[in-house]
Amino acid sequence: MPNDFNQPIIDEFRANKGRMTGYFEGARLLLLTTTGARTGTPHTTPVGYLPDGDRVLVIASAAGSDRHPDWFRNLVAHPQVTVESGVFTYEARAVVLTGEDRDEVFARAVEADPGWAAYQEKTERIIPVVALHSLAQGGPGTINATSFGEAIKVVHDAFRHELALIRGELNRGTATDADTDTDTDTDTDADTGTGTEFSTLGAQLRVNCLTFCQGLHNHHTGEDTVLFPLIAERHPGSDAALTRLREEHEQIATLVDALRETLTTPTDPATTRAEVHRLTVALEAHLTYEEQELIPLFDA
Repeated sequence: MPNDFNQPIIDEFRANKGRMTGYFEGARLLLLTTTGARTGTPHTTPVGYLPDGDRVLVIASAAGSDRHPDWFRNLVAHPQVTVESGVFTYEARAVVLTGEDRDEVFARAVEADPGWAAYQEKTERIIPVVALHSLAQGGPGTINATSFGEAIKVVHDAFRHELALIRGELNRGTATDADTDTDTDTDTDADTGTGTEFSTLGAQLRVNCLTFCQGLHNHHTGEDTVLFPLIAERHPGSDAALTRLREEHEQIATLVDALRETLTTPTDPATTRAEVHRLTVALEAHLTYEEQELIPLFDA
């Protein structure tokens, strides 16, 4: 039976390519579809996630319940899952972390949001942490767009959204967790915790920034090596715009390197905020110009 709480969240998430309003506005959410351990039927659940390089992490907190959430029991029985990020949909392999790997990730989560520690204190079970590894070959998965022009805008908006989240985390030390059950489709829990201003840059926040930097690098590399040559072949009049876009990629790469430098050496968080701001301003101008120049070509 459908979960009356989950379904509106799922519908809004899909309709708005991952952008949420209301209680979950600004939250790091994804949709996780698992196969029911008992029923064998698919169940989709909105869950909070942590960026972690090439993988994403989800925590089976169940708000500190003594019972694992059903989505966790499902993926233990059937480790292949479907992940919807808002931009991409892809199959993933779920791996339950153990030992020091689990403890290190959970400590990062607690540093970002003490609510995770509060959940752990409520139960004697060790709250599981699960890594989701994409199974997509040659790319991040199926993009949730119906045209090349829409695909550009959707991907760009994802970068804008992630930068906004990072800036918010830098400024407020805020994190959001959403964790809901699937198999019985009856329970849900959500927690939003606000910490104090960071005196040092948190470990998970560093991971968030580095993951973003790597994703942006991969995106621009793909454009330079695949997309732009294709556009140049089909639209010879686009040479000037493509030249400018490539030059901006180099400028943005310099800003990304500067941000990485602040993340890998001890520094005042204000320095990192300043570098994120510089990158945000440059990237927004770049994305806007690219949309103005390239989307009409695809739409035509």
